Amino acid sequence: MNVLILGSGGREHAFAWKLSQSKKLSKLFIAPGNAGTAQCGTNLDISVNDFPGIRTCVLEQKIDLVVVGPEDPLVKGIHDFFLADEQLKNIPVIGPQKTGAQLEGSKDFSKQFMQRHKIPTAAYQTFTKDSLQEGLAFLETLKPPYVLKADGLAAGKGVVIPHTLEEAKAELTAMLADAKFGDASRKVVIEEFLQGIELSVFVITDGVSYKLLPSAKDYKRIGDGDTGLNTGGMGAVSPVPFADEAFLAKVENRIVKPTVDGLKKDGIPYAGFIFVGLMNCNGEPSVIEYNCRMGDPETEVVLPRIKSDLLELFDAVGKKKLADYKLEIDTRTTTTVMMVAGGYPGEYEKGKIISGLADVQDAIAFHAGTKTQHGNVVSNGGRVIAFTAFGDSIGEAIRKSYSGAACVKFEGCYYRSDIGQDLLKLETAK
Repeated sequence: MNVLILGSGGREHAFAWKLSQSKKLSKLFIAPGNAGTAQCGTNLDISVNDFPGIRTCVLEQKIDLVVVGPEDPLVKGIHDFFLADEQLKNIPVIGPQKTGAQLEGSKDFSKQFMQRHKIPTAAYQTFTKDSLQEGLAFLETLKPPYVLKADGLAAGKGVVIPHTLEEAKAELTAMLADAKFGDASRKVVIEEFLQGIELSVFVITDGVSYKLLPSAKDYKRIGDGDTGLNTGGMGAVSPVPFADEAFLAKVENRIVKPTVDGLKKDGIPYAGFIFVGLMNCNGEPSVIEYNCRMGDPETEVVLPRIKSDLLELFDAVGKKKLADYKLEIDTRTTTTVMMVAGGYPGEYEKGKIISGLADVQDAIAFHAGTKTQHGNVVSNGGRVIAFTAFGDSIGEAIRKSYSGAACVKFEGCYYRSDIGQDLLKLETAK
């Protein structure tokens, strides 16, 4: 099979790395890809949102299957674009159609979906510029901290958690009246704050049946001890120690099954990943958000744990035969540590020469924001490289991830030094 992956981050390098191991693979293309994906297949200089350019590529390269990495082309309807084209409609796309992608594309849509199908989530209300005064009044009925979410896609920056009523009112006004997040905050969802520990559960579905993938926990803040600004993710661990069989059974029965069944009941076709962001509130799972794709950097710890053939999995999704697919999971722990550019998630410089990649031994270096320039691998984004390692314990995996990170250097590079330390304490306490 000839396969095209859309995207250029660590998630897409992890896909390319895993797919390149498949006996079913003939040729692998990544658009636009990065310096890491170029080691697994052929990079193509095509934007993920250039649908006509993707069409030309698919026909010229005789692509048999398309894997969509990021959310933007899914929310913009890349799958629908294929279905509407006579020459493309029979080529499977791993990623939902536009309506299903609204689970991520609209916070209000996803909250209504959860309410309709009795899926546990925080209480909420949605407001617009015209109902700003009602929104300000609603804030007065809640206890701090407050959770404000821009309805649309805001590059992972559309959620704010003010700790005082004054800050919350100022933020709501900035989002609605001053369009702080542009079109993304034409609507704002205000919800109650859930107290607990976050984790992510990943599901793949063909619209008929589903398979549960490994759980993971990521680390969003830039600084040690979960301090500083939110980022796209500074590291991840899989599996999550507190997500035992009993807890995951609750997740499956109360959240995953009702979600997949709810999509069917609502007549929403869905073929691809469902990322369920959860809060473990004293052993009870509650949904924080849905994503319509795999997370990053969670993909870098989840995919390596899948022992079975990933292309066979995707082929089964495309043919709606997922129920027949045997998913095998490695029981070991995986951790990843993200190396970022100096200044990230604020302003940062690109084009810094990266050295030491050949010295990484006990970890896999998944490229997130890199490119090749004049024979050198250089930085090309805020999050640059994720170092993933296996271990028989969280501690062993963490040591190997940090050992890999210590080998690599570029001007201004930075990574957190405490990834997994909170879970290590839980593992030790068992």
